[in-house]
Amino acid sequence: MDTTLTEEEAMVRESARGFLETNCPTSLVRAMEKDSTGYPPELWKQAVELGWSGMCLPEAYGGSGLPLVYLGLVLEEVGRAVAPLPLLSTSIAALAIADAGSEAVKSAVLPGVAAGETLLSWAFSEKNPRFELASVQMSARADGDSFVVNGTKMFVENFGSSQHCLVAVRTAPATDKSAGLSLLLIDTASAGIGDTPLVAMAKDKMSAVTFTDVRVPKANLVGEINGAGPAIERMLDRGTALLCAQMLGATRKDMEMAVEWAKYRRAFGQPIGAFQSIQHMCADMLMWIDGGNLLTYEALWRMDQGLPAAVEASQAKAFCNERCEAVVRQCQVIHGGIGFMMEFDLQLWYRRVCAWTMRLGTAYEHRARIAHALIDLPGEVILGRPVPVVPEAA
Repeated sequence: MDTTLTEEEAMVRESARGFLETNCPTSLVRAMEKDSTGYPPELWKQAVELGWSGMCLPEAYGGSGLPLVYLGLVLEEVGRAVAPLPLLSTSIAALAIADAGSEAVKSAVLPGVAAGETLLSWAFSEKNPRFELASVQMSARADGDSFVVNGTKMFVENFGSSQHCLVAVRTAPATDKSAGLSLLLIDTASAGIGDTPLVAMAKDKMSAVTFTDVRVPKANLVGEINGAGPAIERMLDRGTALLCAQMLGATRKDMEMAVEWAKYRRAFGQPIGAFQSIQHMCADMLMWIDGGNLLTYEALWRMDQGLPAAVEASQAKAFCNERCEAVVRQCQVIHGGIGFMMEFDLQLWYRRVCAWTMRLGTAYEHRARIAHALIDLPGEVILGRPVPVVPEAA
């Protein structure tokens, strides 16, 4: 994998940064925290005109057909600006539909997404928030030409502003961790749906969504009935890597502000950046961000190449969960008391990064996933190295 950006990739990143620096001031970010919609329609319209909403969708449905790395670069800049855009939530669902949906579903939904007219959300977590397929218990019972859905989904991002939600449901009893699972595309205006807003640390729009005898046409099935486990895992892996990119963008901006503050703030007759302890903190922060960046783009690159990327996505998330949070905490320390004042902008990045570390799996869950991959595949090549087969004890 070549870690340097191509000329086109660098141009996409610089274009996104310039656009958001001009059009997304922190005053807008603060205003959207109090807004019921959670995103500014005019800013979203401009982002759509730049091609962000359909960047990685197939050209046949109005997209640009670009690799996931490009979307990662854009989301990195979205994180850097803490821009309140429904890009990540819509992209996760849209890419899953493009991956596993029927021709009818793709034709009905994806052109609207690419044109910015359709917003999507997706729902996986339930009251048992474990980041594994076995935690899905929401039922979908076949009834004629429909499914009848009952259950509750937690931490659904931008549900209130989306027209459709891609929901992981259980359509048959489990025989293993992935059997019996299906994906349904549900109209958010359907009868029987209850949306309860949740107060998140990031102050973005998260919901607990209750489904009570919600009827969903069988034509809205995405992927195989009872066999959507692999498609759900791919959706989660893509979402995890893209969330890491967004998290890293926010973390790097936070670090840059802390470094500038260390140059400006004086104590004992000199800038605090002259003190070795502050210098070491800044050096650690840069190394952690760059390390997370390499892991994240390795995962996205492998997905673009059609290679297995579950372990790489978990490596990136486990690392970013711990190191990105450590960076923003150290940024608060460098700023001192002012960093904790709501009137000061630094907390906008701190709150979001800390909230994002808890989404799409904790560091412990992703470490366990990596460990299981190493143990369950003896004698095969993992992470570029052969894993030895250890003989059983006599």
